[in-house]
Amino acid sequence: MTNRCTLQLTVLLCLTGAALSMNYGTLRFQQSSSNSACQKLLWQLITSPQHCLDDRMDFQIPREVEQPQQVRKEEAMVVMHEMLQQIFSIFRRGFSNAGWNETIVENLLEELDGQMDRLETALEEITKEGKFPWENRTVLRLKTYYLGIFQYLKGKSYSRCAWTVVQAEILRNFSFLNRLIGALQD
Repeated sequence: MTNRCTLQLTVLLCLTGAALSMNYGTLRFQQSSSNSACQKLLWQLITSPQHCLDDRMDFQIPREVEQPQQVRKEEAMVVMHEMLQQIFSIFRRGFSNAGWNETIVENLLEELDGQMDRLETALEEITKEGKFPWENRTVLRLKTYYLGIFQYLKGKSYSRCAWTVVQAEILRNFSFLNRLIGALQD
């Protein structure tokens, strides 16, 4: 009887691991596709940046995001979720001064929301399995980084040039997100 229960439990654990592994591949594909869509939408918002060169700013994204080194899947998902959440918050603010097409911004927000939803589902599974990386200093550094972006926009009164600078920075963020998506390998 004990051997039969052990065998059933072993099979169940293997199937659960295979299902989650399969979800990583799907998640990686979905996130990558959505990231590409977000980048295309951001490029559609580009205004003439030449006259905004004096407003440029080095926001100093955390090094571990810019150059990720052997990131665990779970950590990558936490960092990606934080980045997407912060980007979503940025674009929900007073972008009307930027003169952007509201439909494009709404489409961008929908893409970001979809990415966050998928990551939240995966993070819930990880939490249930006890693999959640509770101590993540990168997230704290990201919060500081995005706070700097928010303060920059506010300090520049959400001007068109400030939004142009922030847009360029967020485009950089999507290249970093693509690198983190690479950590979702099976």
